[in-house]
Amino acid sequence: MSCAIRIHEYGGPEVLRWESVAVGDPGPGEVRVRHTAIGLNFIEIYQRTGLYPLALPSSLGNEAVGVVEAVGEGVKVLNIGDRVGSCTGPIGAYAQARIMPVRHLIPLPDAIDDQQAAAMLLQGLTAQYLIRQTYPVQPGETVLFHAAAGGVGLIACQWLQHLGATVIGTVSTEAKAELAQANGCDHTILYTRESVPERVKALTDGAGVAVVYDSVGRATWSGSLDSLRPRGMMVSFGNASGAVEPVAPLVLAQKGSLYLTRPVLAAYVPTREALLAAAAELFAVVASGVVSIAVRQRFPLQEAAAAQRALAARETVGSTVLLP
Repeated sequence: MSCAIRIHEYGGPEVLRWESVAVGDPGPGEVRVRHTAIGLNFIEIYQRTGLYPLALPSSLGNEAVGVVEAVGEGVKVLNIGDRVGSCTGPIGAYAQARIMPVRHLIPLPDAIDDQQAAAMLLQGLTAQYLIRQTYPVQPGETVLFHAAAGGVGLIACQWLQHLGATVIGTVSTEAKAELAQANGCDHTILYTRESVPERVKALTDGAGVAVVYDSVGRATWSGSLDSLRPRGMMVSFGNASGAVEPVAPLVLAQKGSLYLTRPVLAAYVPTREALLAAAAELFAVVASGVVSIAVRQRFPLQEAAAAQRALAARETVGSTVLLP
């Protein structure tokens, strides 16, 4: 037997239960992975509350790293003892061990340790598809990145600086502003004290930014649109403050013929080949030192509820891992 965090109803962190589960043996095209580190991400809060519905009862968790301990029939690309990570497969990463389809597993380079990998796969691949695929940022462009001191934000802002962009990041505190500035932000805006669009216009001589990357949602929506230049792109990729209300297309026209997209990682890595290619680019920028990955908080897996509370209260910065 193994143990995992599961939910039987939607609600607050108190609905998370530590339970014994039967893992079993892998079937064709599958392997069994013994987890060593698990990533904590805001999407798990959406799933726990029912914003992103699950079939209950359900396991929880989207990102984990571990070692292959059993291999199913027909598996040729992985062997027992291989270190692997995942962030696109079936939900259930909040577990000591689980069965995973090979299609979703990423072999890890020796230069990246397990906790670092768990802190970067989902957030790093999100940064990759946002700035390299959804809106491929070009040298000299100015971008606005909300939650710049968060896990995705710290990775993306470092990478954007390397690409030659001018990065404006929003944060909630002076301490987070210092962290964001040390990780690629040219300018920071304390959204708790300042008008984001007014500061953006001042920083861009009234022009606005080429693209806004917004994972906050409802609270930042209007200000994000008002920060864009004509024909700029609004990239909405999260709902930390709540879901955005329905949008009238005419509003996009009135604000400068804006583009709007609501991307998700799965659409950018529809095959294992695409997943491995995106991961290779992420690993390359980390290995070269362009992007630094730091684990800034650690919680035992059994204390996943406390970890989620801290994340929701914005008491964390950067990446957090759960240790089984």
